[in-house]
Amino acid sequence: MSYRHNSYTHKVEYETNNVNLDEIDFIQIRYTDILGRFLARYIQTDDEVDLDDFFIRGVGVDGSSVKGFANIDESDMLLIPDKLTLRIVAPELYLSHLSANLKIATVIADVYRGFGLGRSMRDPRYVSQYIEEYLAQNNLVCQVGPEVECFIFDEILFQKDAEGKNNHQKTEVISGEQYGVGKYPIRRKGGYDAPPFQDSLLEFRFEVAKILKKNYSIKVTNLNHEVASCGQIEINFIHSTLTKTADRVQIYKDVIRNIAKQNNKIANFMPKPIFEDDDNSNVTNSGDNGSGMHVSISLWNNNNNNNNNNEYSNSKNIFYDDSDVYAQLSQTGRYFIGGVLNHASSLAAIVAPTINSYQRIVPGFEAPVYIAWARANRSAVVRIPVNEKNNFKSKRIEFRAPDPSSNPYLAFSAIVSAGFDGMKKKIDPGDPVNENIYKMSDSKRKGLGIKSLPHSLSESLQALKSDSNYLRLCFPPEILETYFTIKQDEINEAENHNSKALQFRLYYDV
Repeated sequence: MSYRHNSYTHKVEYETNNVNLDEIDFIQIRYTDILGRFLARYIQTDDEVDLDDFFIRGVGVDGSSVKGFANIDESDMLLIPDKLTLRIVAPELYLSHLSANLKIATVIADVYRGFGLGRSMRDPRYVSQYIEEYLAQNNLVCQVGPEVECFIFDEILFQKDAEGKNNHQKTEVISGEQYGVGKYPIRRKGGYDAPPFQDSLLEFRFEVAKILKKNYSIKVTNLNHEVASCGQIEINFIHSTLTKTADRVQIYKDVIRNIAKQNNKIANFMPKPIFEDDDNSNVTNSGDNGSGMHVSISLWNNNNNNNNNNEYSNSKNIFYDDSDVYAQLSQTGRYFIGGVLNHASSLAAIVAPTINSYQRIVPGFEAPVYIAWARANRSAVVRIPVNEKNNFKSKRIEFRAPDPSSNPYLAFSAIVSAGFDGMKKKIDPGDPVNENIYKMSDSKRKGLGIKSLPHSLSESLQALKSDSNYLRLCFPPEILETYFTIKQDEINEAENHNSKALQFRLYYDV
């Protein structure tokens, strides 16, 4: 595998994305580890700092201190900034009133090995950039639209048990929307589009949307209270290309977390933070809805497109076919679905990558459980939205298995790889299922050939080990091997005591 990175050989223009670096005090360099953590380091800008050199050569980083990046004997790495991502940070994100006059620029970096050894094969951003390069060679461009849900809690309480053992501690979340806590509580599963008098996070969402637009040029399309009580929200933004959208997910999560911190709250992206503690099973039938990250995908012929404005007036959405009476979905789109369904069990290890993810994937909470497809059917893992008719721009495939604990660079790339495998092999997805699969009898589901997603991280990881060839399109062996190791360590840690408290300790900051 090789990816042609565009080197910066020309003099850096300081007026980039309306950022005048001469007026900046500090530059924040962001990068993402294998698990999806959006890490940050900083440099100070002054007369002794050569900014031209910084944008060309980057800044050093100890790769052995970043989980999964490098061994201690190969730890010297570089962060090379992508200056197209350069933006001014909203001071209220990180600074108190005492230092709010400081000016900070932020930029997302690609990770390189030191000593001129090229791109790091364990950089998640490399994976998404590589598949975009592959699609471009096939005259295609991918548009991605994630729906990232999360909870905004007032507090997460960790309490040790009577013996003082951390691994048996009790965990409790506190929200102003809970009965017995708030003045205007919301019933469980009753939060969807909550009216303003009950919606405790209306101003919060407005503030997040304002910062995303002003500081990051991210246009929010809708911002609503989600189904669960206890402060579940969803803020969507306009679809864009694969790597750019993954960047935006990282920025979005960062903005939400820091605005929550400034408001003395906690943003939590665990797939299922509200569930009944059950040490004997990974499956629960109680609690409230979890947080998903439904991902919409469309593929376009890359003819004179304008990525900055997401306009494709001279391009063709290859998933759209106005002659198809069922969902105006092309045969190519069906093959794409066939690939996603065929690899759904192994995909789960990447798009639902935590032990806690499988608390979410259970019947009764609007989460996907069954490997099937249909139009407008939210009980299937793949849905074809049909809100609009005769609109080629809106034709897309929605994959409902992903959750916000996943690394967006890896998740989006894996979905496209699976779909592309279906296109190449012409994998038939079978007939659509046009009824509520949750209410079907087991015998009927079996008769229709409808299988379930894995019931645990261990099952999905085993599926990935036996079904990963389709990922060779963009996943270097090094990143998959490291991913297996990290995830197996999580499974081993939870093997003897997989409690709710342990899941919070592992994943409260995913």
